[in-house]
Amino acid sequence: QVQLVESGGGLVQPGDSLTLSCTARGSTFSNYRTAWFRQAPGKGREYVATISGSGGSTFTSDSVKGRFTISRDNTKNSVYLRMNSLRDEDTAVYYCAAELGEILSASSRNRADTKQYQTWAKGTQATVTS
Repeated sequence: QVQLVESGGGLVQPGDSLTLSCTARGSTFSNYRTAWFRQAPGKGREYVATISGSGGSTFTSDSVKGRFTISRDNTKNSVYLRMNSLRDEDTAVYYCAAELGEILSASSRNRADTKQYQTWAKGTQATVTS
């Protein structure tokens, strides 16, 4: 199974940007569809964005649409989450997750379901404070 290693978290001010990276080891990453989830203090794990294995299809949640962009570079075995215009409510532990099979589900509910992703990174903290 693929192993995922995250980087790029940190502490920033509102309006700033961060780019999170998730690098896979031990697999052909293009065979895996990948997603980002986050968990804010006192809240459940929330879907953020997902991308097909080829990178040809992406989706983002309404809460981050227009601010966050998911992308991948399979030559580097990496997926990225570019977070712009960060807000206090974006403070969370961010997790990348992967599932074998490059094609995304046609169901938005399934794409956002944590149970649809078998492999998870340990999480990286992003904190937005003034």
